[in-house]
Amino acid sequence: MTVDQRQQLLAWFEQPLAKSLLACEAERLRALLPGLYASNVLQLGPMGGIDLFESCNAPQRILLDTIPGSRDCSVQALPENLPFDHNSIDMVLLPHTLDFCVDPHQVLREVGRVLMPESHVVILGFNPYSFWGLKRSLVRPRRRQAPWNGHFISLHRMKDWLKLLQFEVTHGSMMYYRPPMQKTTSLDRLRALDKLGDRWWPMMGGAYLLAAKKRVEGMTPIQSRWKLSVVRANGVAPEAATRGIAAKQADRKKTLG
Repeated sequence: MTVDQRQQLLAWFEQPLAKSLLACEAERLRALLPGLYASNVLQLGPMGGIDLFESCNAPQRILLDTIPGSRDCSVQALPENLPFDHNSIDMVLLPHTLDFCVDPHQVLREVGRVLMPESHVVILGFNPYSFWGLKRSLVRPRRRQAPWNGHFISLHRMKDWLKLLQFEVTHGSMMYYRPPMQKTTSLDRLRALDKLGDRWWPMMGGAYLLAAKKRVEGMTPIQSRWKLSVVRANGVAPEAATRGIAAKQADRKKTLG
């Protein structure tokens, strides 16, 4: 994502339509995340100022962003090249990250690399087979701005990618069946469509939520090592990434001694 595209997305996050969608997504995440154990959690990209970490029980939390000086950013890096060790993360959150990154399949490969076996990735994405996808198709590609310049990866395709990378989908749901309208009053009047959609046309939600578990044949899940080589945008290692490492190293020396 270029800086210009990022600015477009941040501006869209402040519009009534985006706030309405993000509120719906945050509600679904609050119901899902507390049931997924994690000692540390990594979020790739912000979600319009909404704190997803408040729904996590993980004591160690890292927000990665590509733009220098981003609010609450712990690590500045590209999601296609994560600066973390293999098998070092317990949970990864992708709030529309795959919709707007340069190479979504490479991002998923990196997520699979850094995740511990039996750990989860949680994905929010736009559904191309919805009112939102219809509006996107009506805009010429060169004139598309956020969020219509996103990839809009279908749920079926996302599941195929996850399967190829040895993930098992443990949760999947659609949400937000209202058409993409900017007026708050119109969105409020159409709120009933969300309940009707879940019952009558469940595959036509504007967005979807997926959770998938990393499976590795012949391996027994072990506790996360949490040895990271990460740097803040200002060059200082984030506290969340280093907490407890010194104590673990001291215990290991005592054991070996």
